[in-house]
Amino acid sequence: MIRLRQLVTVASDLRSTERAITAALDVEVCYRDPGVGRFGLRHGLYPIGDRLLEVVVPKHDDTAAGRFLARRGGDGGYMVIVQVDDLDAHRTRLADTDIRVVFDASAPGIRGIHLHPADVGGAIVSIDQAEPPESWAWAGPDFAYHARSSVAADMVGAELQSDNPDALAMRWSAALGLPVTPNRTIELDDATIRFTASSDGRGDGLAAIDLAAVDRNRVGETLELSGVRFTLV
Repeated sequence: MIRLRQLVTVASDLRSTERAITAALDVEVCYRDPGVGRFGLRHGLYPIGDRLLEVVVPKHDDTAAGRFLARRGGDGGYMVIVQVDDLDAHRTRLADTDIRVVFDASAPGIRGIHLHPADVGGAIVSIDQAEPPESWAWAGPDFAYHARSSVAADMVGAELQSDNPDALAMRWSAALGLPVTPNRTIELDDATIRFTASSDGRGDGLAAIDLAAVDRNRVGETLELSGVRFTLV
């Protein structure tokens, strides 16, 4: 099993970004983890179905998120977290590739590995395992209580843009252990990751997120939030 579980954007200002996201998507904060402070970050987590949208904001420029903002010229997509049922098997598989693990994350009921951004590209990739699988300790003990569904019922896709999308797709294929389809897509168990050519001059990055629309009349509508294009599908 490998499924999309959390998508992360980075912004320069948490309060204004949070206001825009909660208003546009009718979501609410479910958790603020004090542990992210060790990375020089502030953040908020917002459940959409049983998945999580997260916004992180650097407390100062000399952080990975701060450097990301400078490199991409503003807010944008930052991280993709997938959920698996056998993290150790993925760690063993990655040992036979040139992709490095740069951080081991753990908390009661959950653990994960962050892959080196230079080895994958586009966004930070984390591969995580939760016990029980329906839990997600990164989002606190009661994230499901805060889930709302008036605009979007689920997050069902992500788009990575690149000046060389074919090469980026192959690196993600190696990172996730899944093939790339002829239309430059990686199919997870319950979502898709697609790779497109850059069109905005910002280089490689997480450019778009697909949301399952609750109101079918809104299918095709796009929203620009935190430097990412959200599309209701």
